Amino acid sequence: MNRDDIPLAGLINGGAASLASVPSMSSERLAEVVCEGIGMGLRISAYFGATAADGGTELFAILADDERNKLYAGRARAEGKGFPSIAREHPQAQLFEREIAEQFGLAPEGHPWLKPVRRLQAGGFYRVEGEQVHEVAVGPVHAGVIEPGHFRFQCHGERVFHLEIALGYQHRGVEQALIGGPDRRSPHYAETAAGDATIAHATSYCQIVEALSKRRKSARAQAIGAIALELERLANHVGDLGAISGDVGFLPTASFCGRIRGEFLNMTALLCGNRFGRGLVLVGGLRYDLDEARAAELLERLDSGERDASVAIRLLWDTQSVMARLEDTGRISRDDAARLGLVGPAARASGLSRDIRSDQPTGIYRLTQMPVSTYDSGDVLGRAFVRWLEIQQSIAFIRELVVSLPSGDIRAAPGLPPAGLAPATLAVALNEGWRGEVCHVAITDADGAFSRYKIVDPSFHNWPALAYCLRDQEISDFPLCNKSFNLSYCGHDL
Repeated sequence: MNRDDIPLAGLINGGAASLASVPSMSSERLAEVVCEGIGMGLRISAYFGATAADGGTELFAILADDERNKLYAGRARAEGKGFPSIAREHPQAQLFEREIAEQFGLAPEGHPWLKPVRRLQAGGFYRVEGEQVHEVAVGPVHAGVIEPGHFRFQCHGERVFHLEIALGYQHRGVEQALIGGPDRRSPHYAETAAGDATIAHATSYCQIVEALSKRRKSARAQAIGAIALELERLANHVGDLGAISGDVGFLPTASFCGRIRGEFLNMTALLCGNRFGRGLVLVGGLRYDLDEARAAELLERLDSGERDASVAIRLLWDTQSVMARLEDTGRISRDDAARLGLVGPAARASGLSRDIRSDQPTGIYRLTQMPVSTYDSGDVLGRAFVRWLEIQQSIAFIRELVVSLPSGDIRAAPGLPPAGLAPATLAVALNEGWRGEVCHVAITDADGAFSRYKIVDPSFHNWPALAYCLRDQEISDFPLCNKSFNLSYCGHDL
């Protein structure tokens, strides 16, 4: 089988297809097709269960073909109490399969290590036996104001044999709350899926509803929305570089980046009155426009932020003690990054050219060539340096958009169109959030309401990589490796 013969429904990012056009097959055949697709270079964007109209369970797979700017969708009726495991050959599927097992009671047959994704079991942790092997448990309650997560290390002295990460303490039932929508609460649920990625998740949700209601944003609305998305990237990348600096005890960059992050957040507030962009992105448009006076002020602030960030961050690369601490720490090879299904800066730091803005572009990104920043070291240095490259690119991109904003209206018509959403339809939207690919998938029922809404935050793809990169590292490397990924707990627990 080649890519032209994949027996799945072809989609474009931000598009929709009737459920009748999505091939239904046996779970064995779906597993074969997904495995063959991965073998050809495709990757899993989403793999989840859904309750069918008759009460049974269907499995849905969304595969991304980044070389052809295409998505594929397939489904299978789950018969009995199990389905064939894909993870036994392709580790990128393991969390998806464990989630299906947890939510629908279906066992992935042949899964290498089946355990709940979010519900903890007594005695369910992996243990390494042997003299002088010891166990270190950290969390879920941590010092400082951070989200809860449990980390259990199996060590020999300082050397880490195995790290197991247990999450689920932040589960809020966001996906379940979206079923039956869209309604007035749905945008709030979507944009708070991971609060530091408000624009990315809000944009994905709106693209879903737009695809199902045949709406489109104006070019001006798309451009201002992209400015907000890049400002979100800037604030978080600068903040992460400051946090990495703090973990190696390099206070000049740490203290400066803390302030500069706030300046980029304030630029988002200049757009819409909220530092995280809450309420800006609407179905079919935006809530706020960017007039000439605020555009000029944004450019001034952007110039200032660029100067300050450049001075603070270049100190890292010019300080040998910092570089020595970042190099060769928490390394993930290119092959392992592909096998684990990494996305975002973590993938690009290992040499994988994966960026939705370039590979599966929507909106204004279709009209501009966004360079993909990669590095080949796969270590903390790579994950830090990719952020620096993207900071520079995002600033240039915003500046270009601000000075050449398309004319037109940005306002969305209130409410849903009279016909509502397309019934019995599947829609998919991907966006490149600052952590990586944000994926939203919606399935509507016969009345056009959401019967299933699936959100895959980039953290869901990347948490296993944090555990993997600690193998054979010193346990004291964990805080630094953790900061170099800076994954979301609440984005994982939806």
